[in-house]
Amino acid sequence: MLILAAIWSFTPTKHLRNIHVRDEIYGAPMDVVTLRWPAEEVRRQALAKAGTPRLLVVGGDQQPPLDLDELEDWIRVPAPEIDRIARVETLRRRASLQDDAVPTIDDNGLVRSPRGWVSVPPVEASLCRTLLARFGSVVGRAELEAAAWPDGEIQRNALDVRILRLRRRLDELGLAIRTIRSRGYLLEWSG
Repeated sequence: MLILAAIWSFTPTKHLRNIHVRDEIYGAPMDVVTLRWPAEEVRRQALAKAGTPRLLVVGGDQQPPLDLDELEDWIRVPAPEIDRIARVETLRRRASLQDDAVPTIDDNGLVRSPRGWVSVPPVEASLCRTLLARFGSVVGRAELEAAAWPDGEIQRNALDVRILRLRRRLDELGLAIRTIRSRGYLLEWSG
């Protein structure tokens, strides 16, 4: 049974506070940040980039934004408390599902995750495809070298240099390439 404790507060000065939702079974808090639309657009963009769930509070005469992502919803005020709680729970559920999602890479070298996308060059794309195919598992150096340099011509330390570059690019998406000493590399969510 899920026990939902939501704190939704408007102070007399109409400042919004975060809604804190706690799943009492697992004890895992999930913050859903409330923002006034359109007054807090800059903060909205920063939170979107960070992958933070957001609930936009839209005034009666304002139009809601059309460019919502999966971790964003809106509600027009005044609204019944039960409607606010339902929106928060939906955002919390979407956020927990996205945490389990495996990133993807397309034929153009675009790596996509819930936090956005980055473009990687062809050699790094080959490495990334191999790591994504075994997401969360160790991939040996020999397998990575074969994927990136199928003709076998590889310079000394070329793999290390390419992994370093790929690491930097994937960091923006909340992904980390871990070095597993004497074994290879592992791609997983960071933090």
